[in-house]
Amino acid sequence: MATEKKVTAIKNTPKHLLGIQNLSVLEAKEILNEAKSFIKLNRGSSKKLDVLRGKTQINLFFEPSTRTQSSFDLAGKRLGADVMTINMGNSALKKGETLIDTAMTLNAMHPDIIVIRHQDSGAPNLLSQKVNCTVINAGDGRREHPTQALLDALTIINRKGNIEGLKIAICGDILHSRVARSNIYLMNMLGAEVNVIAPKTLMPKGIDNLGVRSFTDMKKGLDGCDIVMMLRLQNERMQGSFLPSKREYYEFFGLTPEKLKFAKKDALLMHPGPMNRGVEIDTKLADDINVSLVKEQVELGVAVRMACLKLYCK
Repeated sequence: MATEKKVTAIKNTPKHLLGIQNLSVLEAKEILNEAKSFIKLNRGSSKKLDVLRGKTQINLFFEPSTRTQSSFDLAGKRLGADVMTINMGNSALKKGETLIDTAMTLNAMHPDIIVIRHQDSGAPNLLSQKVNCTVINAGDGRREHPTQALLDALTIINRKGNIEGLKIAICGDILHSRVARSNIYLMNMLGAEVNVIAPKTLMPKGIDNLGVRSFTDMKKGLDGCDIVMMLRLQNERMQGSFLPSKREYYEFFGLTPEKLKFAKKDALLMHPGPMNRGVEIDTKLADDINVSLVKEQVELGVAVRMACLKLYCK
């Protein structure tokens, strides 16, 4: 009997990774399973593969980034791709060039992958319509940050074994957070129960329609949670007064050892970074290796982005 050839979930789907909403459960699980195979590689002495040898990857970051940009850079290089990161501060955009013009210019260079972060929601979708290569969304406005949610899921699975049945709290600036949206979509998809916690001014209208329970009280929102995911205050996206003061925000919504006790005894904390210590999270708690998964999130981010580049760059 002939051996049946394995067909991957992503093979017959669009070649762009634009958001978690565009993924099926099967596709999300395929990315996570592929990423698991890179964890050991990244911890070994020899980290270089030739999976993307001969491919060109362009990192196009319109917003400042340390973790996401560097991990995509490292991921591409470890897979053998030729990686170019464009300094947008010195680009033609400063001279008035539009995103479409930039897309057409880059497309003429025949890249294989463009990784884009942009301050406007929908920019990666627009770019994907103008180029002939793979587009991966590294964060767009308030909309989505798919690879962050995927690395968060991998981090949880790596520690807890599974996501299905877990109770996950997402706390902080829900209104402006693309990380929150992507995690809500993915954690629900993988069978978790999701609570969101924020002051009323930072809670989006209609958030309950996304299949979450919303709270403005940390004690109630953290009750019985396995994972506590803190978010950065997106001050750069706030126009007007959303908070009385950072000190008051920390008192009511900053994660402290005392507030963490409201969650399960073995609850673990996460933060996508960068952290505003003393505002969103207590410093000692953030650095407590028995509780904090922050460093593990950074490490597994490379594995997830390697998986995305490998699976989407055909």
